[in-house]
Amino acid sequence: MIEFRNISKSFDKKAVLNDISFKIEKKEIVSILGTSGAGKSTLINCVNGLVTPDSGDVLVDGLSVSNPSELNQVRKKCSTVFQSFNLYPHLTILNNIMLAPMKVLRIGKDQAEREAMNLLDKVDLRSHANDYPSSLSGGEKQRIGICRALAMSPDYLLLDEITSSLDPELTSEILQVLSTLADEGITMILVTHEIAFAKKLSSRVIFLENGRIVADKPKDEFFSASFSGENKRISDFLARSEDM
Repeated sequence: MIEFRNISKSFDKKAVLNDISFKIEKKEIVSILGTSGAGKSTLINCVNGLVTPDSGDVLVDGLSVSNPSELNQVRKKCSTVFQSFNLYPHLTILNNIMLAPMKVLRIGKDQAEREAMNLLDKVDLRSHANDYPSSLSGGEKQRIGICRALAMSPDYLLLDEITSSLDPELTSEILQVLSTLADEGITMILVTHEIAFAKKLSSRVIFLENGRIVADKPKDEFFSASFSGENKRISDFLARSEDM
């Protein structure tokens, strides 16, 4: 379980997160929605210590992110996929995936390569194992980013606007991969502007505005006409997003 306890964060005296508290259980898929600047990426980056809250704490299976002696264990449990891919350009696709398991988990080269190839099979990119990132499309790079995150065998997958730079056709490729992972029961936190993603994958939706939780509902309830109709701010957001 991931537990956010009274998380607050400011940048340059501007409050980005305001006393955020909620829990995510194993096998849940939680989409975090909201307008730009609502605090979504800041919140997800608190989970693995990329952002340090001004107050409050995040617990991952009881381990405190704010405790330096526990943070490395937290990072082994949580893998992040970023919107900018962050692949090493000088390494082949295979070596991009193998690097962290070998360096961090101390997995042997043969095992790391075998598991990396299995992941490439999962995203239908085995034939690109010995290629370099520069030869791949944006959608292919993001699928490799997902492979690299999964290579750490995480309990939790953190996805931060991973389709924001992709066109609709490539976005559908990523949705297909994540749908497979959802069927396998992996726990995911999904920061996204893609309403179709949230509708397809989520078990639950959290809506942020001005660093506060405006809504935290099961997916079907959040997207129901009755709920959104009673919440003009959310109704307007959904209408604009679906028109884009």
